[in-house]
Amino acid sequence: MPAFPDDRPLVLFDGDCALCSGSARKILKHDRAGRIRLAPTQSPLGRALLVHYGVDPDDPYTMLLIQDGVARQRSDGVLGIAALLPAPYRLATAGRIVPRVVRDALYDIVARRRRRFPGATWCAMPPKGVDLNDRVLG
Repeated sequence: MPAFPDDRPLVLFDGDCALCSGSARKILKHDRAGRIRLAPTQSPLGRALLVHYGVDPDDPYTMLLIQDGVARQRSDGVLGIAALLPAPYRLATAGRIVPRVVRDALYDIVARRRRRFPGATWCAMPPKGVDLNDRVLG
């Protein structure tokens, strides 16, 4: 496992997926406090962490939120990310009232179709006004 700073939450995302890349850019833009770090799953660190947490690195079907040594996948990961962001994103945590099996089924439907979404994939250019500093690892 490559060494990496684990003092803040880390989100692994599929950098070849427009939907996932767009989500990563939104995290960078709206996490003004810079609490969340990101790493594309295609990076050496991303691949190593996927393997460590039991996700196929050649078909990462989920974003992972790694926080305090615990990895959250699928809908739990998305809700965990929402909890770290300001309103209105934080309001999405109300989704926890929906049973996980239902949330994960909906997540899986979107995840299976994620590469069909149009748009640009991961670009190292940050959203306007965002300093990447030590926020993107890989």
